[in-house]
Amino acid sequence: MTDRSLPAGLHRDTLAVRTALEPSQYGENSEALFLTSSFVQPDAETSARRFAGTEEGFTYTRTSNPTVTSFERRLAALEGTEAAIGASSGMGAILMMCMGLLKAGDHVVSSRSLFGSTFNLLGREFAKFGVETTFVSQSDVAEWRAAVRPNTKLLFAETPTNPLTEVCDIRALADIAHGVGALLAVDNCFCSPALQRPTEFGADLVLHSGTKYLDGQGRVLAGAICTSAKLVNEVFGPVVRTAGMALSPFNAWVVLKGLETLSLRMKAHCDNALALARWLETQPAVKRVYYPGLASHPQHALVMQQQSGQGGAVVSFDVLGDTPEDARANAFHVIDSTRVLSITANLGDTKTTITHPATTSHGRLSEPQRQAAGISQGLIRIAAGLDHIDDIQADLLRGLGTLAI
Repeated sequence: MTDRSLPAGLHRDTLAVRTALEPSQYGENSEALFLTSSFVQPDAETSARRFAGTEEGFTYTRTSNPTVTSFERRLAALEGTEAAIGASSGMGAILMMCMGLLKAGDHVVSSRSLFGSTFNLLGREFAKFGVETTFVSQSDVAEWRAAVRPNTKLLFAETPTNPLTEVCDIRALADIAHGVGALLAVDNCFCSPALQRPTEFGADLVLHSGTKYLDGQGRVLAGAICTSAKLVNEVFGPVVRTAGMALSPFNAWVVLKGLETLSLRMKAHCDNALALARWLETQPAVKRVYYPGLASHPQHALVMQQQSGQGGAVVSFDVLGDTPEDARANAFHVIDSTRVLSITANLGDTKTTITHPATTSHGRLSEPQRQAAGISQGLIRIAAGLDHIDDIQADLLRGLGTLAI
């Protein structure tokens, strides 16, 4: 497994197109896709060493594959970590992290403003196995500090959150975690390493749903954890080998190529999102806009420090409504009136997407849980794609301009 020979000190944009394993004997310029379940060994002794892990080499794609390895090393280079390990999806990466780091009797502190599946995984599924999670305010550092116990092993946060784009102070949370011997994990899905590198602020693990901006065109599922080589080799590698949440070579290849344009795409996404957020603030039918790039966002100054001066690509907003039922009906009207935007809960696509979080991404939470997370029935989430901003605004106006308010 020889890395491509590159000089030190390259910029991340260059690493995004160059970091990979060395080409095969055929000298391909674009990294090859290795679709194979197993690898032929030169002899029994070499096979024994490779299966034992005492010699590098590929044996079986569930444990390693050249295409997957190239993706892992490229993503690690962008995040500035020693290593990365791929997973079948973003939730697969979070499951891998929890299986590798936690056991019965352990305690987790997490933001309550999480993607619905993540909330349920921590709060319900791992509770079955004796792991307790305390959910706290995303932005209140004092709540995080007060929730820590002697058996706390992990602090976990998305930043910005889905869908309200709340931001946490990564460095402050890292200090809390390290003060009690715990680890800090940050889901960097919304920003990607093009905008934010959590390890620069003290995070120990960075998680990704490669399905989103790393791919960038809504084609495949993928996930990853970026962290130390020790954790990858000694903790998470054995989990994947046993539990099998492996990243497929084809999906790894798609995301590997997506990383090459990540920086350019994220700038365009952010430009569209900021213009859209400013426009939404002027619309009479809009009650409130949630976007970190706006000066009105409560953590705007922190966002500019952590996210390379960019607000990200996701904009959420509440439409007016006298009751929750009215607000939901108005939100549905806006969504159903669109003719250009894609009605889907996915994000990170070149196509602008629109969804109603209370009935999609957070639909399996109880209403009290949604209310605690600030997700109202009138909330709409938009992931700004690469459509022209004038067309995005005109499409939303079909619904916003015809609401009876």
